[in-house]
Amino acid sequence: MVEGLPRREREVFEVLCRLGEGGAAAVRQALADPLSDSAVRTLLARLEAKSLVRRRNDGSGIVYAPAPRPETIATGALRRLVDTFFAGSAVSAATALLGLPQRLDPEEIEALQRVIDQARESGQ
Repeated sequence: MVEGLPRREREVFEVLCRLGEGGAAAVRQALADPLSDSAVRTLLARLEAKSLVRRRNDGSGIVYAPAPRPETIATGALRRLVDTFFAGSAVSAATALLGLPQRLDPEEIEALQRVIDQARESGQ
């Protein structure tokens, strides 16, 4: 659903997913290539019309949030990334992630080990 969006709508939607929620000004500031305030509001309105964004008034202004759960979107995006760049191999994708220059902290290593152990136990 997200991959079919025009580039700017997708960028605004991805920023909103990263933020969790926020006003048009927060979305605008988080964009790598900022747009005018009215352009951001227009894009948010288009995303709302497509049922990808919901809005509410929190008393101090309008707050936007992704309508689908970000975890659901992330899972689909990750699946497409693995299929496209790693020929569907989760192992190749994980190896590439672990090869990035950023070091894992001990908590992250333990979390990865737990996931691997759970997969082994469940027979995946």
